[in-house]
Amino acid sequence: MLMTRTVLMPGTVLLNECYKRIILLWSYRFNFLTETFMIGFLFIGISFFVSGGSPAPEQMAPALLGYLTWFFAAFAIGDMSQGIREETQTGTLEQMYMSPLPSGLLLAGRSAASLLVSSAMVILVGGILMLVLGIRIPVRIEGAPIFALTISGLYGFAFLLGGATLVFKQVNALSNLLTNMLLFLNGSFLTVERMPVWLETFARSLPTTQGIDVLRRVMLDNLSLASVWQDGSLVWLIGHSVIFLVVGWGVFLWGERVARRRGLLGQY
Repeated sequence: MLMTRTVLMPGTVLLNECYKRIILLWSYRFNFLTETFMIGFLFIGISFFVSGGSPAPEQMAPALLGYLTWFFAAFAIGDMSQGIREETQTGTLEQMYMSPLPSGLLLAGRSAASLLVSSAMVILVGGILMLVLGIRIPVRIEGAPIFALTISGLYGFAFLLGGATLVFKQVNALSNLLTNMLLFLNGSFLTVERMPVWLETFARSLPTTQGIDVLRRVMLDNLSLASVWQDGSLVWLIGHSVIFLVVGWGVFLWGERVARRRGLLGQY
């Protein structure tokens, strides 16, 4: 009986987190729809500025692929820091840590729910933009592992910010800085090869930059996984994502220990 409960518990946590997220979105659906419109409008506006007012669909495909990847980053970063801050304000964060479940399992359920919601928003916004602007992005199964690697490193980055939120509470400025930095430096609208050497080096160290580059080559240039492995870009993406995931999780655990020791879980 105990073994059955242990096996079912992770699934229950995931379902509860998804259900909670859906309730919150429906309760504030006006804000959700406005944010969705803003995401699409922002892409169109930046594309017109970058192209001098005459964007071509074939030129917008790489930008849209990078932009949608950036949206996952913006959602993950904002959801992690803002979600922890809101739960601290309402007192539910302390209750979560009083649960018999490991905090890592609860955080994994939260991240999975966040990924599910952001995926739905990306499909909605991306589908509308491709339909309205005539953009075509082929669907290739080879892109799935590249996307998974990119997202794993991205959520490691979000864990890092979540650990900082547990200790410092107000990290809105840092969250906004990182989100905007990723938008303009991850190669979505301006490829990193066109940047100065020092800026290109910095940009390639950011999460999503390498993932966007490999995704474009696999999805748009029809390269195989073997090709991107042989040229070293896939190897670099794997190492990059692993480093971000390990460092981010380590910073989150550090923030957890500091918050517990200082009694910050129930304070804001």
